[in-house]
Amino acid sequence: MDTILILDFGSQTTQLIGRRIREMGVYTEILPGDLPFSPSLLNQVRGIIFSGSPASVYQEGAPGVDPLWYETGLPVLGLCYGFQLMTRDFGGRVVALPAREYGRIPVTLLPPALESPANSPAPDSPAALFQGVPRSFLSWMSHGDSVETPAPGFVLLARSENHIAAAWHPGRRLYGFQFHPEVSHCGYGDVLLGNFVFQICRGAKGWDVDSYLSLIQEEVKAKAGSREVLVLISGGVDSAVVAALLLKTLDPRRVHLMYIDTGLMRQNESQEVAESLKSLGAENLYLIEAEETFLGGLGGVDSPEEKRRIIGDLFMEVQEQAVKARIAGDYLLAQGTLYTDLIESGKGVGQKARVIKSHHNVRSPLVEAKREGGLLIEPLSRLYKDEVRRLGARLGLDAKLVGRHPFPGPGLAVRIPGEVTPEKCRLLREADGLFIAELKRRGLYDRIWQAFGVLLPVRSVGVTGDARNYSYVLALRAITSRDGMTADAYPFEMKDLLEIAALITNSVPGIGRVVYDVSSKPPATIEWE
Repeated sequence: MDTILILDFGSQTTQLIGRRIREMGVYTEILPGDLPFSPSLLNQVRGIIFSGSPASVYQEGAPGVDPLWYETGLPVLGLCYGFQLMTRDFGGRVVALPAREYGRIPVTLLPPALESPANSPAPDSPAALFQGVPRSFLSWMSHGDSVETPAPGFVLLARSENHIAAAWHPGRRLYGFQFHPEVSHCGYGDVLLGNFVFQICRGAKGWDVDSYLSLIQEEVKAKAGSREVLVLISGGVDSAVVAALLLKTLDPRRVHLMYIDTGLMRQNESQEVAESLKSLGAENLYLIEAEETFLGGLGGVDSPEEKRRIIGDLFMEVQEQAVKARIAGDYLLAQGTLYTDLIESGKGVGQKARVIKSHHNVRSPLVEAKREGGLLIEPLSRLYKDEVRRLGARLGLDAKLVGRHPFPGPGLAVRIPGEVTPEKCRLLREADGLFIAELKRRGLYDRIWQAFGVLLPVRSVGVTGDARNYSYVLALRAITSRDGMTADAYPFEMKDLLEIAALITNSVPGIGRVVYDVSSKPPATIEWE
């Protein structure tokens, strides 16, 4: 199967590169950028991409690349840091910018990148790389350094207003973009990546969900062997897909499903989870009531990272206690960890990624101990949410479950900034339930990638009848997204927002004000904590 190899230098969007190319039907593999070169890594590889990085190429300890990667004869595309690294390695100059170039930035192509009106572009040429792209377009930039002087032998292909945006070394088949075509906000990003894969690398399609399913089933069988496997069910899509995958791959008698009610779940979540798990045909299903344990453990804690740590550890402790009476001997733990969870927690492919926020199923010491001990199965760890949904549909899961909005593992605890209390959970659960119900009633739910309420740690003066009240503020969050790595606020009609806000303040005593979060990701994240 033709493959595009991606060398990861710690970028938060590395997996987006692979995902975009997989969507085109071409297989990708991601390896640490500092991995020593070996010819065995090039089996069926048609091209190589260098990712971005939070580092600067001139700082001490910045990630580098084995020079032998440049000698393969394969096309290499450097993105942002990857372009700067390529420039430095071949004798060019990279400098820090006085002001960061960030967001949608106009880029203008230079003559070598423009297609001749009389001729089709030659394969493996700049015109082929930019085929179908207008002379000027809006790119997506995110960098504090810039290529000031191209390395000898490199030809400029594009510029932003003040900086070099793309270059090419014809003799070595090296290409560089200062911008990020993998980010959905980048104009013509898919076209550019597609041109690199098909026009420059001459890659052939051969990758789809069925291919991934076959691959991961073989991996799961090899990892599980004859051992029992426990799946912790959160109520969300990811863990349900893992459960369905394991039940179809292994002997169902060896698959154990455990749902822990933490008291931090959405409205009616526990009942819905129980019904969906039974429909999967599970023979071993355990529903554990642990609200008192979790809310007690969170008492007096207001740090988001500490809340995530406590919840992660309690999950493991509760399941360890519950499993002793139900599973004899050694067993494996299976989780619905996605690649977004890994990279936001600084656990991407390489060792250079920064922590954006810790996911309890990634950075909990107990989870890490199981991972290091080889006792963890994470079959979705190379996928994004939309790919998980397609896999779930392929496995036969109910469309309502597959299309359900994402829900964080720590539950309502990370939607209640500050201390978590039973009363705050009750208020948020009721308000969030009304919000989601209204979105479904108005036909908006499936247009939105994720929606939820956040109970803010502030109170505001209001009037009920003729009396003064002092109630909590609820923030509504609704976003559109392609993959969860970038997101925009859903553009509600004002009528819908006003009516939903009025319904919540009239129906949930204790909430007196509603605001709408219009922040995009980046710079914000989707969840508030």
